[in-house]
Amino acid sequence: MYGQKLNQPVKDTELVQKVFAANAENFNSIALEIFNFQFHHNLVYNEYCRLLKIVPGDITNMAHIPFLPIHFFKTHSVVSTSFEPAAIFESSGTTQNINSKHRVKDLTLYENSFTRTFDLFYGVPGDWCIIGLLPSYLERQQSSLVVMVDKLVQLSHHPCSGFYLNEFDKLQAVIMEQEKRKQKTLLIGVTFALLDFAELFPMKLGHTIIMETGGMKGRRKEMTRQQVHENLRKAFQQENIHSEYGMTELLSQAYSSGNGIFKTAPWMKVLLREEDDPFAVYDKADKSINGAINIIDLANIYSCSFIATEDAGKLYPDGSFEVMGRLDNTDVRGCSLMAV
Repeated sequence: MYGQKLNQPVKDTELVQKVFAANAENFNSIALEIFNFQFHHNLVYNEYCRLLKIVPGDITNMAHIPFLPIHFFKTHSVVSTSFEPAAIFESSGTTQNINSKHRVKDLTLYENSFTRTFDLFYGVPGDWCIIGLLPSYLERQQSSLVVMVDKLVQLSHHPCSGFYLNEFDKLQAVIMEQEKRKQKTLLIGVTFALLDFAELFPMKLGHTIIMETGGMKGRRKEMTRQQVHENLRKAFQQENIHSEYGMTELLSQAYSSGNGIFKTAPWMKVLLREEDDPFAVYDKADKSINGAINIIDLANIYSCSFIATEDAGKLYPDGSFEVMGRLDNTDVRGCSLMAV
C-alpha cells in the first residue's frame, strides 16, 4: 500500500468540466485543484509526494507541484481513483525495454482533448482528407496515436481518408488526386515511413501538409529533426514540415507548424526543470532557456497530470517550446523524437 488511505471527498466530475475551460488566467488554479485531487486519489503519486514531504497546502504555484518521473508508468499502475480501464495505451519501446502503460478511465476525455486541439490548430477535420502512414504503430492494438488518427479519419468523412501501410503506389495516387482537386490533405506519419515514401515518390505538394510524429524504431539511420525536415521539404517542395508531440502517458498533444517549435492547447503546459536539480522548475522565461521537459496535462485527471519527461528542450517566452532530444542515460523509445 502506498501512503495513507485516500478517502478525501474531492469531486472529479467538476474538474473534468474545468479542463477544457482552462486559459492563461485560470490554469494555475485548475492545476492546483487537480493536484489536490490526485494527491488524495492516486496511491502512487500520494506516496511520491509524501516521500518528498509535500502536501497540497504547501503549494500555491504550479511550478512547485511535484512532477512524477515518467518511468513510473513502466513500473506502477498510475491511476487516480479506482476503475476498470476503458483502454490501456502502451508505448512502442523496443523488445529490450519495459513499455509504459497508461490506464485510461474514459476514452471520451481523450477524444475531447485531441479533437479540440486539432480544431484549434487545423480547423474541423471535416475540411480535410486525413491520411495515416503509421505502419509500426498499426501493428499494436494499444497505440494512442492510432486511436487519435483513426478518430480524426472518421471525423473527416472523406472517402480517401484512412491508413496506408506500405501501399506507396496507392498513397501517391491518392495524394496526387487530392492535389488536383485542391483538397486540403494531412499526411501524418512516423518518420521512417515518411522518409521511405519521400525517396520513392518525390512530388510537389501545394495542398498537402506533411506531419511527422517522430520515430525511427531502428528502421533507418538516426537523423536530426533538421535533417529529416530538410529531406522531406526537398522531396515534397514544401516550405515547412509539421510535427506532432505526444506520448503514451499523456492525453494531450502539441503541434508544430514548422522549425520544430511546438505550441500547446490551453489545458496543456510545458515547463522546464534543471537537469541536475529536478526541483528547480520554470514555468516561464524572459528569454529562451534549456532544460529537461516537465508537462502539465490537465486532461490526465485519472492518471497523473504532472509528468517529468525524459526529453530535453528549450522554452521560449511565449510558452512555445522545442524538443532537443533525449536526456542522457534514459531508455530510447520507439516513438522518441530525434536528438538535434
